[in-house]
Amino acid sequence: MRKLFAAAAVATFVLALGAPAFAAEMTVKGQVVDQTCFLKDKANTGNDHGDMKDCATICAKKGAPMAILTEDGKLYQITGGLAADKNAKLIAHISHTVEITGDVTEKDGKMSIAADKLTMLKR
Repeated sequence: MRKLFAAAAVATFVLALGAPAFAAEMTVKGQVVDQTCFLKDKANTGNDHGDMKDCATICAKKGAPMAILTEDGKLYQITGGLAADKNAKLIAHISHTVEITGDVTEKDGKMSIAADKLTMLKR
């Protein structure tokens, strides 16, 4: 009986480690941006960055992290199915206002949202 209890306790602990810490399902509304370019210069919220036309699209196709920027300035890196296949589902929505519902987590002060679909609100 003790061995069974110990095995169950170990299995529960291992499963808990694999789960995202403090994940909460939320709906986040904001603009899809190239995370790297935005963090370098907060003015980089569109597709064209400086002299680089379609910069965000080019970076997204290479698999660079995309994010959603809320009206109050919060930045959530987009992960999960939306970011799969080098952002295939996000490319058409760069610089558009969207709504994403998914699991939000925070690690080292950085927020991320894991989701599989989005709703387009405004171009």
